Amino acid sequence: MSATFTASAQRLGVVSACGTVLFSAAYVIPLTAGLLSLPSAEAPIGDPWFSMMEILIILMMPAMVGLMVAVHAWAAPETKVYALLALMFMGLVTVVTCSVHFVILTVTQRAEFIGQPWVSLVLSFRWLSVTYALDVLAWDVFFALAVLTAAPVFGRSRLARSIRVLLIISGTLSLGGLSGVFFDESNLRSAGIVGYAAVFPVAAVLLAILFSRARSPEDHDPVKRSSSPSRRQS
Repeated sequence: MSATFTASAQRLGVVSACGTVLFSAAYVIPLTAGLLSLPSAEAPIGDPWFSMMEILIILMMPAMVGLMVAVHAWAAPETKVYALLALMFMGLVTVVTCSVHFVILTVTQRAEFIGQPWVSLVLSFRWLSVTYALDVLAWDVFFALAVLTAAPVFGRSRLARSIRVLLIISGTLSLGGLSGVFFDESNLRSAGIVGYAAVFPVAAVLLAILFSRARSPEDHDPVKRSSSPSRRQS
């Protein structure tokens, strides 16, 4: 644990990890309901489930960025360069995917766009479209790089090594989702979806446990302890 992992960094890490897990779990509800409502396997998920999924993704991304900020604070000096890369890649994930989902959530619902022949090629969230390709870039490339570069930060304890393994698995599966692009088959993206939607939330649970168990360096600073109100009054 780095000396930069202060009490505020600890709180941010725990809250961000829990937020990531909660939003990921909440996402399963409209996803399941939407899939069950489909008249056929080829039909897209409709509203209100689709809009709920879009909103949850946008709300989840700040928590994931905060989690990587805490990972950077946690990282030892020799691994901070990897944590910084992870934070930058997660920032790219956030910018690209939030832009994609916000545009789909707002613009595609307007009467000016409904019925336009080019909309399905640009703004629909299905393969092949521009917005879908951008989301693939966000999750199967930038997200994969984020978790893979975060993995070297962890490894000194059994819990930390478990986190490292899960991050490597998550990133590898996410990269595997790119096969859907190369073979022009959206079903092959399932590997990527498992990586970031199933494996990463488990890693976030372990990160919340790891950060909550950590004692901030401030707890071991005799100067700060002696200047606390309880010490001054005793």
